[in-house]
Amino acid sequence: MNNYNFFAMVNRMKLIDRWALMRNTTKENIAEHSHSVSVIAHALALIGNREFGKNYNADRAAVLALYHDATEVITGDMPTPVKYYNDQINNAYKDIESVAGERLLAMLPDGLKEDYRPVFDPQEGDKELWALVKAADKISALIKCIEENRMGNREFDLALKAQEEKIKSIDLDEVRYFREHLLPAYYLTLDEHTK
Repeated sequence: MNNYNFFAMVNRMKLIDRWALMRNTTKENIAEHSHSVSVIAHALALIGNREFGKNYNADRAAVLALYHDATEVITGDMPTPVKYYNDQINNAYKDIESVAGERLLAMLPDGLKEDYRPVFDPQEGDKELWALVKAADKISALIKCIEENRMGNREFDLALKAQEEKIKSIDLDEVRYFREHLLPAYYLTLDEHTK
Protein backbone atom coordinates (compact mmCIF):
# COMPACT_ATOMS: atom_id res chain seq x y z
CA MET A 1 0.00 0.00 0.00
CA ASN A 2 1.33 3.42 -0.99
CA ASN A 3 1.52 6.36 1.37
CA TYR A 4 0.59 9.70 -0.14
CA ASN A 5 2.06 12.66 1.69
CA PHE A 6 0.48 15.58 -0.21
CA PHE A 7 -2.18 16.56 2.31
CA ALA A 8 0.13 16.12 5.29
CA MET A 9 2.65 18.39 3.57
CA VAL A 10 0.02 21.01 2.71
CA ASN A 11 -1.05 20.89 6.36
CA ARG A 12 2.45 22.11 7.22
CA MET A 13 1.69 25.50 5.66
CA LYS A 14 0.75 26.61 9.17
CA LEU A 15 4.41 26.17 10.17
CA ILE A 16 5.86 28.60 7.62
CA ASP A 17 5.90 32.18 8.91
CA ARG A 18 5.69 35.18 6.60
CA TRP A 19 7.42 38.55 7.03
CA ALA A 20 10.43 36.84 8.62
CA LEU A 21 12.74 39.84 8.24
CA MET A 22 10.38 42.18 10.07
CA ARG A 23 9.29 42.45 13.69
CA ASN A 24 5.60 41.51 13.82
CA THR A 25 3.02 42.32 16.49
CA THR A 26 1.06 39.30 15.20
CA LYS A 27 2.72 36.42 13.37
CA GLU A 28 1.21 35.32 10.07
CA ASN A 29 1.84 31.94 8.50
CA ILE A 30 1.26 30.92 4.90
CA ALA A 31 -1.89 28.95 5.77
CA GLU A 32 -3.48 32.07 7.26
CA HIS A 33 -2.25 34.17 4.36
CA SER A 34 -3.57 31.68 1.80
CA HIS A 35 -6.99 31.75 3.45
CA SER A 36 -6.98 35.56 3.23
CA VAL A 37 -5.91 35.50 -0.42
CA SER A 38 -8.64 32.94 -1.21
CA VAL A 39 -11.34 35.07 0.40
CA ILE A 40 -10.16 38.16 -1.47
CA ALA A 41 -9.69 36.41 -4.85
CA HIS A 42 -13.19 34.95 -4.53
CA ALA A 43 -14.55 38.43 -3.76
CA LEU A 44 -12.67 40.00 -6.67
CA ALA A 45 -14.14 37.42 -9.06
CA LEU A 46 -17.66 37.99 -7.74
CA ILE A 47 -17.19 41.77 -7.95
CA GLY A 48 -16.03 41.38 -11.54
CA ASN A 49 -19.07 39.27 -12.38
CA ARG A 50 -21.70 41.38 -10.59
CA GLU A 51 -20.36 44.89 -11.07
CA PHE A 52 -18.49 44.68 -14.36
CA GLY A 53 -20.22 41.94 -16.37
CA LYS A 54 -17.28 39.55 -16.34
CA ASN A 55 -17.54 35.78 -16.34
CA TYR A 56 -15.00 34.62 -13.76
CA ASN A 57 -15.22 31.24 -12.06
CA ALA A 58 -15.10 32.58 -8.49
CA ASP A 59 -14.84 29.13 -6.91
CA ARG A 60 -11.84 28.24 -9.06
CA ALA A 61 -10.20 31.59 -8.21
CA ALA A 62 -10.59 30.72 -4.53
CA VAL A 63 -9.01 27.28 -4.99
CA LEU A 64 -6.07 28.62 -7.00
CA ALA A 65 -5.50 31.20 -4.26
CA LEU A 66 -5.78 28.60 -1.52
CA TYR A 67 -2.78 26.74 -2.92
CA HIS A 68 -0.83 29.70 -4.37
CA ASP A 69 1.95 29.46 -1.73
CA ALA A 70 1.74 25.72 -1.02
CA THR A 71 5.19 25.10 -2.53
CA GLU A 72 6.63 27.07 0.38
CA VAL A 73 6.26 23.97 2.56
CA ILE A 74 9.30 22.79 0.58
CA THR A 75 11.05 26.08 -0.26
CA GLY A 76 10.18 28.16 2.79
CA ASP A 77 9.00 31.75 2.43
CA MET A 78 11.52 33.80 0.50
CA PRO A 79 11.48 37.42 1.75
CA THR A 80 10.24 39.82 -0.94
CA PRO A 81 13.39 42.00 -0.97
CA VAL A 82 15.45 38.90 -1.73
CA LYS A 83 13.00 37.24 -4.12
CA TYR A 84 12.67 40.34 -6.32
CA TYR A 85 16.21 41.71 -5.88
CA ASN A 86 16.95 41.09 -9.55
CA ASP A 87 15.65 39.06 -12.50
CA GLN A 88 18.28 36.35 -12.06
CA ILE A 89 17.21 35.60 -8.47
CA ASN A 90 13.51 35.92 -9.34
CA ASN A 91 13.82 33.49 -12.28
CA ALA A 92 15.86 31.03 -10.21
CA TYR A 93 13.21 31.14 -7.49
CA LYS A 94 10.45 30.49 -10.07
CA ASP A 95 12.41 27.41 -11.18
CA ILE A 96 12.71 26.26 -7.55
CA GLU A 97 8.95 26.77 -7.05
CA SER A 98 8.26 24.72 -10.18
CA VAL A 99 10.38 21.83 -8.89
CA ALA A 100 8.67 22.09 -5.49
CA GLY A 101 5.27 21.94 -7.22
CA GLU A 102 6.28 18.79 -9.07
CA ARG A 103 7.48 17.25 -5.80
CA LEU A 104 4.13 17.98 -4.18
CA LEU A 105 2.21 16.58 -7.15
CA ALA A 106 4.28 13.39 -6.92
CA MET A 107 2.91 12.95 -3.38
CA LEU A 108 -0.64 12.48 -4.70
CA PRO A 109 -2.32 9.30 -5.92
CA ASP A 110 -2.17 9.12 -9.73
CA GLY A 111 -5.92 9.65 -9.98
CA LEU A 112 -5.70 13.08 -8.33
CA LYS A 113 -2.53 14.50 -9.89
CA GLU A 114 -4.21 16.11 -12.89
CA ASP A 115 -6.87 17.69 -10.66
CA TYR A 116 -4.16 19.47 -8.67
CA ARG A 117 -1.76 20.23 -11.53
CA PRO A 118 -3.34 23.64 -12.37
CA VAL A 119 -2.53 24.99 -8.90
CA PHE A 120 1.18 24.23 -9.40
CA ASP A 121 1.46 24.55 -13.18
CA PRO A 122 -0.74 27.48 -14.30
CA GLN A 123 -2.92 26.67 -17.29
CA GLU A 124 -3.54 29.17 -20.10
CA GLY A 125 -7.30 29.06 -19.45
CA ASP A 126 -6.76 30.30 -15.88
CA LYS A 127 -4.70 33.36 -16.84
CA GLU A 128 -7.40 35.88 -15.80
CA LEU A 129 -7.98 34.04 -12.52
CA TRP A 130 -4.25 34.04 -11.73
CA ALA A 131 -4.27 37.83 -12.26
CA LEU A 132 -6.98 38.03 -9.60
CA VAL A 133 -4.97 35.77 -7.28
CA LYS A 134 -1.89 37.94 -7.75
CA ALA A 135 -3.94 41.06 -6.99
CA ALA A 136 -5.50 39.36 -3.96
CA ASP A 137 -2.03 38.40 -2.75
CA LYS A 138 -0.97 42.06 -2.87
CA ILE A 139 -4.19 43.18 -1.15
CA SER A 140 -3.62 40.61 1.59
CA ALA A 141 -0.07 41.94 2.08
CA LEU A 142 -1.46 45.47 2.30
CA ILE A 143 -4.00 44.34 4.91
CA LYS A 144 -1.16 42.84 6.98
CA CYS A 145 0.71 46.17 6.76
CA ILE A 146 -2.41 48.09 7.78
CA GLU A 147 -2.91 45.81 10.79
CA GLU A 148 0.70 46.18 11.91
CA ASN A 149 0.61 49.94 11.38
CA ARG A 150 -2.60 50.25 13.40
CA MET A 151 -0.84 48.44 16.27
CA GLY A 152 1.87 51.10 16.22
CA ASN A 153 4.49 48.91 14.57
CA ARG A 154 6.66 51.37 12.63
CA GLU A 155 8.55 48.42 11.14
CA PHE A 156 5.79 48.28 8.51
CA ASP A 157 5.62 52.01 7.66
CA LEU A 158 7.52 51.77 4.37
CA ALA A 159 5.93 48.45 3.46
CA LEU A 160 2.48 50.00 4.00
CA LYS A 161 3.24 52.87 1.62
CA ALA A 162 4.76 50.50 -0.95
CA GLN A 163 1.78 48.12 -0.81
CA GLU A 164 -0.72 50.98 -1.11
CA GLU A 165 1.09 52.13 -4.27
CA LYS A 166 1.16 48.59 -5.67
CA ILE A 167 -2.60 48.27 -5.21
CA LYS A 168 -3.20 51.64 -6.88
CA SER A 169 -1.14 50.52 -9.88
CA ILE A 170 -3.19 47.35 -10.55
CA ASP A 171 -5.32 48.03 -13.61
CA LEU A 172 -8.33 45.85 -12.81
CA ASP A 173 -11.86 47.15 -12.25
CA GLU A 174 -12.37 44.63 -9.45
CA VAL A 175 -9.30 45.85 -7.57
CA ARG A 176 -10.32 49.50 -7.92
CA TYR A 177 -13.76 48.60 -6.56
CA PHE A 178 -12.22 46.69 -3.64
CA ARG A 179 -9.81 49.55 -2.95
CA GLU A 180 -12.54 52.19 -2.98
CA HIS A 181 -15.41 50.35 -1.27
CA LEU A 182 -13.99 47.52 0.86
CA LEU A 183 -10.41 48.35 1.79
CA PRO A 184 -11.23 51.43 3.93
CA ALA A 185 -12.88 49.16 6.52
CA TYR A 186 -9.49 47.60 7.30
CA TYR A 187 -8.31 50.94 8.66
CA LEU A 188 -11.13 51.01 11.25
CA THR A 189 -11.24 49.79 14.85
CA LEU A 190 -13.73 47.18 16.08
CA ASP A 191 -15.80 49.93 17.72
CA GLU A 192 -15.92 51.81 14.42
CA HIS A 193 -17.03 48.62 12.63
CA THR A 194 -19.90 47.97 15.00
CA LYS A 195 -21.35 51.51 15.28
